[in-house]
Amino acid sequence: MRVPGLRRWKVDDLPGVTAVARIDRRTKRLTKRLAAGEIAIIDHVDLDRVSAEALVACGASVVVNVAAGISGRYPNLGPQILVDAGVTFVDNATPELFERVSDGDLVRVHDGVVYLGDEVAGKGEVQTRETVEAAMTEARAGLSVQIEAFAANTMEYVRRERDLLIDGVGVPDIRTPMEGRHVLIVVRGYHYKEDLATLRPYIREYRPVLVGVDGGADALLEAGYLPDLIVGDFDSVSTKALTCGAELVVHAYRDGRAPGLERVRELGRDAVVFPALGTSEDIAMLLADDKGADLIVAVGTHATLIEFLDKGRSGMASTFLTRLRVGSKLVDAKGVSRLYRSRISTWSLLLLVVTTLITFGVALGVSPIGRIWINGLRDFWNGFIFWLVGLFS
Repeated sequence: MRVPGLRRWKVDDLPGVTAVARIDRRTKRLTKRLAAGEIAIIDHVDLDRVSAEALVACGASVVVNVAAGISGRYPNLGPQILVDAGVTFVDNATPELFERVSDGDLVRVHDGVVYLGDEVAGKGEVQTRETVEAAMTEARAGLSVQIEAFAANTMEYVRRERDLLIDGVGVPDIRTPMEGRHVLIVVRGYHYKEDLATLRPYIREYRPVLVGVDGGADALLEAGYLPDLIVGDFDSVSTKALTCGAELVVHAYRDGRAPGLERVRELGRDAVVFPALGTSEDIAMLLADDKGADLIVAVGTHATLIEFLDKGRSGMASTFLTRLRVGSKLVDAKGVSRLYRSRISTWSLLLLVVTTLITFGVALGVSPIGRIWINGLRDFWNGFIFWLVGLFS
């Protein structure tokens, strides 16, 4: 009984943070099993905002990145979010960490050095507000190069997918009816939770077709809704969502390869395959437009240049063109929760209700008809009490 206690005292006495390590090259996979206080070891060039917010929400104590958190391509916000949240961020760490540390190992991180037992498993650079700001300043200077590359990728996408964009050639048939209806497309992006909460009255009144893009399906389930359609490559959506009864559309490569189709078949589900070069949110919008949706409401999708670059894919240029394609039908719900917040608090509403009831009671008490009603209610109450007492006597 004394040995475990002595061992725990020695671990706690060492400097730095000692905790269980969760390790994965895909940050969005890692956050699914990361618990509060644990150490996340990732391989994420240009750590994006959504991934950083997910790591903070999971309660990571330390994030160790074996890649460059800010490579200088553009001013990505991920590292700044981690540092501002008080998470220790170790960047440009030794790549051998992925060979030396296994998921679930107990590791210690101190001054950028990762210890596995008494041995050094790897080391990196501890980032501070000052170092992150300096890197962001340099990255802003190189943004023009990324804009040029984005424009080139846009032209390449037009050349290769003009039939799909212009004429809708290649859009598959689906069972979910969208003709003449509103379609709500949910991506697990920026402010999706706040915007979904703000859209509750709209969803309740219009009952739009609910489309979840990969993890967006889980976002709908978490908000209390059942998705009608799930679109994506299914690498970041839960089994619960895939088996909730929604129609499934697998995003495939142009050559027909669909890695997500195997997972769907293992679950005993059928799926429609949609080969396209763009992103999954693109094909969700193209589906809704092609199937006759009156209005497309987008939640958590990417709309700005920084968000496109934050996605970390040159193919995000397709989203810019897709938005032009669906044009007049598209309403972006991004920021709705920040644009509008009710000025009437819950307490104000409660006070209004109580005041109304008091006013109503006073009006009944001073009017002849009101007194008749009050006497009638008193007689009814007394009769009820007499009946209730009679049951137990």
